[in-house]
Amino acid sequence: MNFRSYVVEFIGTFFLVFTIGCVSLLGGDGVINAVAIGLTLMIMVYAGGFISGGHYNPAVSFAAAIRKALPWVEFIPYVISQLLGAAFAVLLINHFSGHVGNFEGCAFNFWPMAVGEFLFTFALCYVVLTTATNRETRGNSYYGLAIGSTLIAGIFAVGGVLCYGAFNPAVAMSLGMMNIACWQSVFVTIIANFIAGAAAALVYKYVAPDRIEIDL
Repeated sequence: MNFRSYVVEFIGTFFLVFTIGCVSLLGGDGVINAVAIGLTLMIMVYAGGFISGGHYNPAVSFAAAIRKALPWVEFIPYVISQLLGAAFAVLLINHFSGHVGNFEGCAFNFWPMAVGEFLFTFALCYVVLTTATNRETRGNSYYGLAIGSTLIAGIFAVGGVLCYGAFNPAVAMSLGMMNIACWQSVFVTIIANFIAGAAAALVYKYVAPDRIEIDL
């Protein structure tokens, strides 16, 4: 077991969810929200990518495992580390905010929400696999920027319009814990995220076959 990777995944997911909580409940506004969230992911990917792969997202870990860039034996510990990081961030945010998050019913319809979450989770996982696990892109300096920018683009495109813009089961869980999203929406989001991760891995394996030389 690679405990250093689990610690890195905990830290990265913590800061990602903490940033989401800050901009959602503690005064962040407008365009700054998406940019802050995307930049946080980019920073954490650069900081921890060489240690754990910088997933910070169970759907990304799922895609990496299907693509054989992450051993299946590591998948569950990765997810546990990510969920714990998210939960600790939520505890801190809820302490500071006084649990002010207050949704009024479920904000989005089922199918638009599922499609929005699927599409940009697919894009996020696909970009991770193509920029960070392929030998043709070995040693590139742009992978973190590409990953963070994908998240920003997704939040701008569908976040708050079709869906919550989580693109990450750990983030979806945290939205429920912060009373930003209803739990029915959380469960739909999580399912869409994992399906998208699997789809991204299968598409990647088709368009870039037999390129399994870099461990994410």
